[in-house]
Amino acid sequence: MLMEATKNKSVYQPRQEGLIFPKEPVFASKADERQHRKERLAAACRLFALHGFSFGFGGHLTVRDPEFPELFWTNPVCVPFSMVKASMLVQVDHGGKVIQGDYAINHAGYILHSAIHEENPDIVASCHAHTVHGGAWASMGRALDPITQDACMFYGDHAVLTDGAGKVPVSEESGNPVAKAFARNKAVIHQNHGLLTASRHSIDDACWHFIALDHVCRMQLLTEAAPIRPKFISPENAEYSRKHLGNEFIGWLHFQTLFAEVSHTQPDLFD
Repeated sequence: MLMEATKNKSVYQPRQEGLIFPKEPVFASKADERQHRKERLAAACRLFALHGFSFGFGGHLTVRDPEFPELFWTNPVCVPFSMVKASMLVQVDHGGKVIQGDYAINHAGYILHSAIHEENPDIVASCHAHTVHGGAWASMGRALDPITQDACMFYGDHAVLTDGAGKVPVSEESGNPVAKAFARNKAVIHQNHGLLTASRHSIDDACWHFIALDHVCRMQLLTEAAPIRPKFISPENAEYSRKHLGNEFIGWLHFQTLFAEVSHTQPDLFD
């Protein structure tokens, strides 16, 4: 049952006591929290593979280290999303230096994500991949329309960025416009490039909203091809839906469903 929002977050909760329902984790130590974040990051990589987001070595997911916030963990370069394990993840600083891990990192991915984390110290995790529907919609240089409840998850909470459109982000300043765009948004549509999401809550939330964003882009493309125009949701209802469906807790909660499946079918991700 969808309950009324308290502050900025809506809460789904069971009507009866004693029922099984996901609970946000509490950690006994920073080491436990680090391992949890790494496992969820590895699971997010596997989920990107399952959703068809693989494109060579393109695509990067990051999560901030809970003990050393100036460091973050990311997926290794040239390891397919479908093969990423927690033990393969790389810890890197904002200068691009590998602190822990045996693998190299993708330089372009480092520039974007390092800038996002450094510019926004409250951001915990971020995601980017070269997806078919996200890339196609990004070429339009347009924001998403409020045409479905799912689309309303991003109502007033995503930006269209034209700076550096279509330019490979290999220079140090490339990540700055993207980073600044996340100051007030959880998602960015980078024109002629693709989609990015970030979360101030968890990698769980960032991953789910990336999957949802690509899903919404696909729906938008389908409606663009239809012979009639879709009906827009009113601003009042769109804002209400974003408040209740697009907040960080609901993103985290959605991810638990995906995590339950991938952790059961692909337990080697924990190695």
